[in-house]
Amino acid sequence: MFTLKPLILVTGPPGIGKTSILRRTVKELKNRKYEVGGMICREVREGGVRVGFEIMDLSTGTRGWLAHVNQPTGPRIGKYHVNLTDLDVIGVGSILDALQNADILAVDEIGPMELSSTAFSNALVKAVESSKPMLGTIHYGLRNSLVNSIKTREDTEIFKVTYKNRENLHNLIANKISEHLTS
Repeated sequence: MFTLKPLILVTGPPGIGKTSILRRTVKELKNRKYEVGGMICREVREGGVRVGFEIMDLSTGTRGWLAHVNQPTGPRIGKYHVNLTDLDVIGVGSILDALQNADILAVDEIGPMELSSTAFSNALVKAVESSKPMLGTIHYGLRNSLVNSIKTREDTEIFKVTYKNRENLHNLIANKISEHLTS
């Protein structure tokens, strides 16, 4: 019997722990000897104030700026300018590399900053349409045609992070992906 590959999206309000769940899921899947590739973002604070977002390739550890308050150019999202160069080289590069070399693809985050890059949007479509399991975090309440088409796919499962489920959600997600890969 053919089963659809899992396309798992984690969502929830800002600060609820979406990236933490993705990181713990990736760690658990790597402990199970799976190769996980893709990108991860984290906020960067200076003196307790958020100044930007860092992007990192999960396979190589290469880091760059997704967006920063002092970024001089790029699309403006809130008080940040998106660094399209680092997003396209590191973020898009990590997704395309994972499509070729990883068992599982991780994309943190699918949000307005990332979607300001056409190359990111195109890589995201390739990832979603691939046969590889994908785990992503999605900006809470984000509405656009690409995101809506991903959310309504038959193989998409969306988990909303809550204070009640966030401690164990990574195990549930890792088990779903593992079951698919071993079936």
